[in-house]
Amino acid sequence: MNTLAPFLPTIAALVKIGLLVGGLMTAAAYLVLVERWMAAWVQDRKGPNRVGIPLTKIRLFGLGQPLADGLKIILKEDFTPRHVDKVLYTAAPLVILAASLAIFAAIPFGSVLPPLGIPGLPDPVPFLVAPGLDVGVLWVFALSSIAVYGVLLGGWASNNKYGFLGGLRSSAQLVAYEIPLGLGLLGVVLAAGSLKLDAIMNAQAESGVWYAFAQPLGFIVFLVASFAEAARLPFDLPEAEQELVGGYHTEYSGIKLLLFLVAEFLHMVTAAFLIVIMFLGGWHLWGVTGSSQEVTWLGAFIRFGVLSTKIFAVILFFMLVRWSWPRFRFDQLMNLAWKVVLPLGIANLVTVATIEEFRPQLVERLGAGPAGVIALAAPWAVFFLGWIAAGMLTPSGTDNTPIRTHNMLDAERELVEV
Repeated sequence: MNTLAPFLPTIAALVKIGLLVGGLMTAAAYLVLVERWMAAWVQDRKGPNRVGIPLTKIRLFGLGQPLADGLKIILKEDFTPRHVDKVLYTAAPLVILAASLAIFAAIPFGSVLPPLGIPGLPDPVPFLVAPGLDVGVLWVFALSSIAVYGVLLGGWASNNKYGFLGGLRSSAQLVAYEIPLGLGLLGVVLAAGSLKLDAIMNAQAESGVWYAFAQPLGFIVFLVASFAEAARLPFDLPEAEQELVGGYHTEYSGIKLLLFLVAEFLHMVTAAFLIVIMFLGGWHLWGVTGSSQEVTWLGAFIRFGVLSTKIFAVILFFMLVRWSWPRFRFDQLMNLAWKVVLPLGIANLVTVATIEEFRPQLVERLGAGPAGVIALAAPWAVFFLGWIAAGMLTPSGTDNTPIRTHNMLDAERELVEV
């Protein structure tokens, strides 16, 4: 053991990476099955329920479907069209998948493990691949932004008008919603006073107030922006099969297409992690997990289970929305980003910054109890006022009524009628 002591941190990191990548890829495959079940339930039909153990009659409720689908797409011909830019064409899915997986290096999967007493390893051991990363929020935000480059590379390298148009509208959507996404993150960072995701969870556990209740407007802004960043319905304009065939990955097939689809699905999983960690208390649950950093093995796994349950519930919510709402038009999508979500995100950030700036003076003059009530009431007041203002001031052209334009045929009809 003494000879391995210098290498234990590296070995531990490699084990964490292996478990992380394997777990994420397996979870992505079976979450696709869950989503197909959800779609069948919403549409009142049967989903995948037959595929089981190969060469047997054991069906296992369709749990073999992801294995069959994965094997099928892996065995498909990896065809590369002649007219594409082969270097960028191959690099695009690799870039977007690598960024999607690297995000999870800074995302905690629970609280901490009890002290193990092993020389060379930190005590307590965190549920985190990169525990020393003090700028976890910036890491996640920066790598999620790299997904734009994968989309642009795929659309441009395809040398195809459908891919090019899909890449343009996809990049416009992702760039537009990165701003309100960042505003939602900043409100939480200001309140927690840290850029570390585990510290943000600890702050919610210690106070007992989740940021979804302390910053309701920031929570809604972040939730809407997360749907758009993950390209989930009603914001799945990057693909929009009716208009663009397949969007930025029209020319892709086989394993390259699989990498795009897995990366897109991992974006949803990342969004669920961030929503739970930053707004829904992470591993904290009143009366169940406590708030201390000193935990037993049972307490550590309970916290892991609480976090996993919350994340799975948010993923189910993503799926339910996808199969319940129709797709927005592109002008509705951009109007929502620039005219509704962005101003509301700025209003939330200003409110949180004002509260945190004057909180010490409020505590000194009124006491901790009244100051806490004011700190909770002010964001809720801004939430309702912002909701009302957005409903009253949003242009009517963003609804689903037909857009009436004046064209030459209308002018000719008016002349004939006269």
